[in-house]
Order: sequence, then structure tokens, then C-alpha cells
Amino acid sequence: MNTRRTVLAAATALAALGASLGAQAQNIVMKASDTHPAGYPTVVAVENMGKKLDAATNGRIKFQMFPGAVLGQEKETVEQTQLGAIQIARISLGVIGPVVPEVNVFNMPFVFRDIAHMRKVIDGDVGADLLAKVTASPARLVALGWMDGGARSLYTKKPVRTPADLKGVKVRMMGNPLFVDTMNAMGGNGISMAYGEVFSALQTGVIDGAENNPPSMFTSNHYTTGAKYYAQTNHLIIPELLVMSKVAWNKLNKDDQALVTKFAREAQMEQRALWDKSVEEYSGKLKAAGVEFIPVDTKPFYEATAPVRAKYGAQFADLMKRIEAVR
Repeated sequence: MNTRRTVLAAATALAALGASLGAQAQNIVMKASDTHPAGYPTVVAVENMGKKLDAATNGRIKFQMFPGAVLGQEKETVEQTQLGAIQIARISLGVIGPVVPEVNVFNMPFVFRDIAHMRKVIDGDVGADLLAKVTASPARLVALGWMDGGARSLYTKKPVRTPADLKGVKVRMMGNPLFVDTMNAMGGNGISMAYGEVFSALQTGVIDGAENNPPSMFTSNHYTTGAKYYAQTNHLIIPELLVMSKVAWNKLNKDDQALVTKFAREAQMEQRALWDKSVEEYSGKLKAAGVEFIPVDTKPFYEATAPVRAKYGAQFADLMKRIEAVR
């Protein structure tokens, strides 16, 4: 009887081990989503992250990249990621702000001195703390790393060098009262408008300008509408997030989680280099098309937006001090 029990116990243990090994050996296909088009720095960096996971796991974990919003606009893709239908997504802070208010600190004008300052912040303790807050929040997302969205500057139909030059100038801003207030404080007339409407609004004179980075200005063809002056105000420097579905994350073993974390960090750094190259390339294309890049003294614009930081940043006072202290 004891022998039979021993055999049964051994068989049961072997079956359990086989099931465990089978589960570990099971192939995993991760769908990765981005609203940016194929070839965009965030897309390329995440594609390469997938190739590294494929190689490191001998093909057990594979990525399927879906760029260009083919799985839906950001709101839809975030919802799918929360449910686990999408495993990896590059998202803006706007969709996370309502759940993790602290990330909104990055939306404020001139919260970073420059791009280098922003990168030191997201690479350091502040960046790590905010990633941890997103992961611990009810958002059902694991924050893997940061992506560089560049600096936003003004492009208008007349030269802008000082806040006084913006008087009466209607400038499209992203649909957030904070951003509209920012433009109004800088001296212009902030107009909330969907991105897809900007081209025709510039053409017809509904607006006199907009603000974005050089790659976006070029790829959207906004430079063909008469907005030939690019004032380098760098008033908004807003990083983005690379996240994973918590549903999908919890299905990975510890070793696979470690690999995802490692390669996501490498993707963060690779995307940055790709971004810098992209900005240089598209700035050159804009200049060749007749766009004048205007270096400006940002101090007057910084001082003019102090009330905006005071209004929206009061709840982040300690966090802003930490950001300011990063050198």
C-alpha cells in the first residue's frame, strides 16, 4: 500500500512539474501599441525591445508592433491595455493624470530648465518614484520607463522674440486649461483645438500659429501654411510613458519580468538617441523649406508664466522643489 502511495505521489509530482515547465515554456505573444507612425523613435525603440526579448528567451516571447493608431486612439488603447488585450503601450501623461495626479507636474510650463534637465529628472529618483506611483495606482498598468517627447516651441506666421510679440496672436494649444492658460500668460491668445484641425485652421487664418516639436511640425505639413517662424521657447517639455498591462505582467515569471524591465530601460535610452537624430533631421528639412528658427531669451516667458505654475503647481510644491534641485 505504501509503495502504491509513493508511486502515486511521485506521479503527481512529476505531472505538476511537467505542467509548471510547460507553462514556463509556453510561447508568449505581446501586442505593442503606439499612436505614432512606423519609423517614429518610440515605435522603433519598442520594436527593438521586442527583438531583444525574442533573442533572450529563444523565441518564447515575441512582440507584434501596431503603430499608427491601428488598434485605436490613445484612450481606446489604454483601456485595452488595462484589460490585457494589449500588453505594451506608449502613452501620454494626460490619460494617467486623473489617476496619478503627481505626473501632472511635468505638464507645467518651464518646470524643466531644458531637455538635459528633464532627462536627469526622469533618469533619477523623481522619475523612478513616479513610475512606482503609476504601477501602485489603480490604473492597472506597470510603468516600465519614460519616453522623450521633446520640447514644444512656437511656430507662427510672424516672428516672435518676446512676449509682447505674441499680443493678439491666436495659437493652438492642446485641450487642457493648463496649456491654454500657459499661452495666455506668455502673451498670446491660447485656442484649444484638436490636432487634426490645426492644418486647415492655419490655412484659413482661424489661428495664427501653433506649438510643437520640429518632427511634428514637418510631418503634419504645418510649415506649408505660412507658419514660417519657429521661436525656440521650449515652454513645454513633457515626457511620455511606456507601460505594460498589469494583467499581462502578472502572468510573467520573475525572470521574464526582470528581462522586460531591463530591455524597457534600454529602450528608454535608445529612443532618446533616435529622438535627437529625428529632431536634427527634421529641423534641417524645415530650414530647407524656408522656416526660420529664432533663438529667444526664454527668461521673460518663464517669468510671465509664474502665475500658471503657482496656480497649477501648488499641490506639487515639494515635488517641484525636488525637480528644481536636480543638477
